[in-house]
Formats: sequence, C-alpha cells, structure tokens
Amino acid sequence: MITQENFDTTYVDQVEQQQIDRFICKEMSRQIHRYIKAMKGSHLHMTRFEERIQTMDYPDREQAIARYIDLNRHAIDGLDFKIVLARAMANYCDTFNYLLTLINDRNKVQYYLQRMREKYIQYHEVFEENGKFGIKDHVGKILVSPRYDFLRTPYVYVDDLVSMPVIAQCNGKLGLILPDYNDTIVAPFEYDDISLREEPPYFETKKGKVKGYLDIDGSVVKLKA
Repeated sequence: MITQENFDTTYVDQVEQQQIDRFICKEMSRQIHRYIKAMKGSHLHMTRFEERIQTMDYPDREQAIARYIDLNRHAIDGLDFKIVLARAMANYCDTFNYLLTLINDRNKVQYYLQRMREKYIQYHEVFEENGKFGIKDHVGKILVSPRYDFLRTPYVYVDDLVSMPVIAQCNGKLGLILPDYNDTIVAPFEYDDISLREEPPYFETKKGKVKGYLDIDGSVVKLKA
C-alpha cells in the first residue's frame, strides 16, 4: 500500500517505467547486434536477428533476447547494466537536470537494475535426479524431464531467435528434443552420435558409418557439394 511516508520509495510512474523498459530493450538488442558482429556472424545473421526482433512487441522482444542470452552467455561479457540503464534514462529524459534526478535516486536505480536482471538473466540449469538428467528453467520449472542418460544444451553463437532442440541420450542412442516442458521429440533416438555445429544445419549425426545433418526441426539436410 502506498502512503505519504513510503511514496518516494514505493510509487512507480507507469509511463516512465514503460518508456525506460523500452529503451533498455533497444540497448540490449544493440548489444546482441554487436556480439553477432564480433563473432562469426555475417551481415545476413544480423539482418535476420533485426528482422525477427522488429516483428515482436516489447514483452516478446525481452523474452527473445533473454533466451538468446541464455544460449549465448558470452553475449553480455563485460556489459555494465548501469551503463545500459544510464543510456535508457538519458533517452527518456527531456532535460539534463531531470536525468541527474533519476540517476541520483538510488532506490529508483536499484529498482530498474533488479528489473533488468529479472527480465534478461533467465538461465536454464541441467540437473540430475536418480542418475538421470533434466533441465529446469530460471524459476525452477522443469523444461525437460529427468529421464535422459545425457543432455547437451545448444550454445549457439549466431541464430535468428528460433527455439533450439537439445541433444539427449536415451537407452544408448541419441536424439533431439525440445525444451518445451513437454519433452517433444524432433529427431528419434536412433543415432550413435550427434554433434553441434556453429552454423546451419546445426546438427551433425552419425548412425553406424553413415554421417548426416539435421535441421532444428529434425529434418535431414543434404549439404551442397
């Protein structure tokens, strides 16, 4: 409950919050853009990233960027969230004095920094239960049931924000499943080996002496000679 005594520390201007959230989202998008450019990403990769982001509303953009960071955790190496917040506040303010007022408000700065971390740092975790492995999301909800002998989450340097399947082993064979809370199988457990590539098609397979490639939907891909 907001009272006269706690007004300064409790009240949040909804317009201010919405606008600062949006400017923060734009700054985080720029960070991903810079990361792709610094890694092996081509102009095409950056274009695909920007095109996907532009089709989303801001809550979906925030979630998409958080998922990207989860799979590409080096994307925020060296990133100072205070600088991101300062830039967002500067974009929001129409006078320098107002900017100083916001930046010097410790409670407000801490509020937005915590809000940023909750929105963009949403790391999954592989866990073990009775000798089997599963995956939990950032709040502890089970993404992948603990029923697999082996799991490898797909850390990918460049992509277009699509959901990536997980390499899993069951009864001695490897397959691909989606971390969608339903253990959806996208490639059957029939491979002797599946390795992750840094470019499409993202998965290289081996079944006996036969090697092949799988797309993210589990379909077999033939590379051009």
